[in-house]
Amino acid sequence: MTGAFIAFLCLLLGLFLQKQANLPLEKITKWVNAYLLNIVLPALALLYIPQIEPSWSLLLPISTAWFTFLLSWMIFGVLGKLLKWDNQTTGCLVIVAGLANTSFMGFPVIEGLYGKEGLPIALLIDQGGSFLLVSSLAIIVGSIYSHQEGNLSEIPLKILRFPPFGFLLVTIAMSILGWKTPEFLIPLVSLIGKTMAPMAIFAIGLKFSLDFDSLSSKFYWFGMGYRLLLAPLIVWLIYRNFLPESSLELKVSVLESGMAPMITGSIVAIQYDLKPKLATLLAGLGIPISIVTSMIWYYFLG
Repeated sequence: MTGAFIAFLCLLLGLFLQKQANLPLEKITKWVNAYLLNIVLPALALLYIPQIEPSWSLLLPISTAWFTFLLSWMIFGVLGKLLKWDNQTTGCLVIVAGLANTSFMGFPVIEGLYGKEGLPIALLIDQGGSFLLVSSLAIIVGSIYSHQEGNLSEIPLKILRFPPFGFLLVTIAMSILGWKTPEFLIPLVSLIGKTMAPMAIFAIGLKFSLDFDSLSSKFYWFGMGYRLLLAPLIVWLIYRNFLPESSLELKVSVLESGMAPMITGSIVAIQYDLKPKLATLLAGLGIPISIVTSMIWYYFLG
C-alpha cells in the first residue's frame, strides 16, 4: 500500500509539473528518462539476470515482442493498402501500436502482479525485444512510410552504445557462465531498482494528456484494439503451445504484449512526422486504458 501511495503521488506530481509553464518540462522529462534508461535498467539487469538459470524457453518470451511488431506491420500494412490510408497513418500505427510499453509501464505492473520473480522475464522481453525493435525496425518503418532516408548503417553502433543493452549482454554472459553479482553491489543496485516504479510513473505523468475529441478517431481505436486486445490474444493462442499455460514465462509474455503503446515508439513516429497527434494519443491515453485491460488479462490467465 505504501508503494502504491508513493506511485500515486509521483503521478500527481508529474501531472502538476506538466501544467507549469515556467518549468523546462522537456529537460525534466529528458533527465527522468535518462535516469530510467541509463541507471535504473542496468541496475535491474545486474540485480536479476545473473540469477536466471539459462534456458532455451527464455527465447520464447523475447520473441513475443518481435512477433507482435511484425504482425502489426503486416496487419496495418495490408489494411492501409485495402482502405487507402495515407502512408503517415499506416506508418504511425505500425510503429506505435506495434511496440508495447514493456519497461516504464510494464515493469511496475509485472512486479506488482507477479513479484520480483516476473521482473527478469520482463527485462529480457524489453531489452531483447522492445528496445532492439525501436532502435532498428521502427527506424526502418519510419524511413519507408515517411519517404525519408535513414542512415541504417548507424543502427548497430547505436544499439551497442545504449547502456542498458551493454549491461544486458554482460549480465546474460554472467548468467551463462554461472557468475553471480558481487555481494557488495547488491544493496546499491537493489536501492536503485526500488526507484524504478515511482520514477516510471512520474515520467508517465509528465507525458500524459487527455483529449476527448480524439477518442472518436477510428485510427486510435484500431491501434488500441491491436495493442491491448489482439496482440496479447494471439500471443496467448500461439505461445501456449510451446510454454505451459501455468508458467510465469507465458503469463508475463502475454501481459507485456498487452501493455500500452511505447512512449519511445511514439517519439520515433513523431520524428518521422507520422501523425504526431495520433502517436501521442496512443501512448498517452493508452496508459489508463491498459491498466484496466491488464487486470482483465491477469485474471484471465489465472
